[in-house]
Amino acid sequence: MGEGLISSSVQFLRRQEKAFTVNMLRRSIENFSNTLVQQYQSIYLIALGANSVQVGLVNSLANVGSTLTALPSGWAIDRYGLKKTFYFGTIFMAVGALLFGLAVNWVYTIPAMFIFILASRVNQTSCPVVCGSSLINQDRAVGMQVCDSLASISGIIAPIVGAAVIATSGGMTAEGIRPIFFVQFGVLILELILVAWKFTNPSKRAAPKEGLGLLEGLKEVLEKGVAVKRFLLYQSIFMVPFYLNVIYIPLYAAQVKNADAFTLGGMATAALLVPLILSIPSGKLADRFGRKKVIYLCIPLYCLSLVLLATAPVGNSLMLIAAGVFQGFYVLGSVTGNAIRAEIVPISLLGSWGGLLGLFGGFVGIIVPITAGFIWGAVSPLSVLLLLVASTIIAGAVLITVPESLKLEREI
Repeated sequence: MGEGLISSSVQFLRRQEKAFTVNMLRRSIENFSNTLVQQYQSIYLIALGANSVQVGLVNSLANVGSTLTALPSGWAIDRYGLKKTFYFGTIFMAVGALLFGLAVNWVYTIPAMFIFILASRVNQTSCPVVCGSSLINQDRAVGMQVCDSLASISGIIAPIVGAAVIATSGGMTAEGIRPIFFVQFGVLILELILVAWKFTNPSKRAAPKEGLGLLEGLKEVLEKGVAVKRFLLYQSIFMVPFYLNVIYIPLYAAQVKNADAFTLGGMATAALLVPLILSIPSGKLADRFGRKKVIYLCIPLYCLSLVLLATAPVGNSLMLIAAGVFQGFYVLGSVTGNAIRAEIVPISLLGSWGGLLGLFGGFVGIIVPITAGFIWGAVSPLSVLLLLVASTIIAGAVLITVPESLKLEREI
């Protein structure tokens, strides 16, 4: 069975074009850099003197940048091509990581986070366009999950590497956590070299849309897309956990459940096991039975992770890591949702569509972290977990109104 899975995966990759396979490696490197630091970022801010509200404030202010650049970055993809936008995004992510490592107090992390999130939004907008442009519908969910699976392998290693660096640098203090941002900077430089050396634009997007204006692209998305407004609402609500998971789940585990650096690293690694093990099977299910069915399976399992986190006894590392395992179902559902977003608009407009999604997602990223910070301090940390559960369930209800995209015909 294992040999058959490996054989089918190799055959799948061989029939894909170069843009897809190189982007898988690029994303794997970028995912390593992100998961290296994400479990420790909010704790680093606390160590630099921030409180829970200020942690939310830093993240909210950072998302102002990503919101302002969402539409221009989507338009730039359609107008100038993916390779140039990956250049821009990766260079400035590296700059943000370097500034984060040089911060002397939490206020200095605001420009660092601003630059990093702005740049990562550019790459996040560009990445699904590669799969949306180079994969056929019957391969798309599997392709996206294969890409996510490869990224998960690097992500499993990264949190433990981060924990080891922290342990050898002084523990969960500002000076102990600081070196992982310098490691992140070096990893992002490697990603930039890969983009420059190997990445090429997908063949269906080889010729940019000459004369395409920013507003013109958005108008075409709304006119030619299928149920784009409803999907936009679904995606915006489903982004709430995307912003809060990396900020408040590690903070909850550390402050409320007394988790140490290795437990936090174990939670991050465990969260990546589900995408790694189930990515291809879930992709095949989505390509055969529909994308929405897979998402509906993932939603309650992700909510279970929050229940486990809330009920875990203080200091119980095994239960916290089990919560991390089920947290991985959010990633699985998100990747499956990306297949829908790639199939409801014409291929030539995927950049503008991604920019529009990024704009609304950016608004969520501005409002939600600071709001959650106030809720954490004024009500209780548990209330933030309840917010995550509520937003996930509401997003699932909105998705009911979006048609299944598996067999939709679309323009190039």
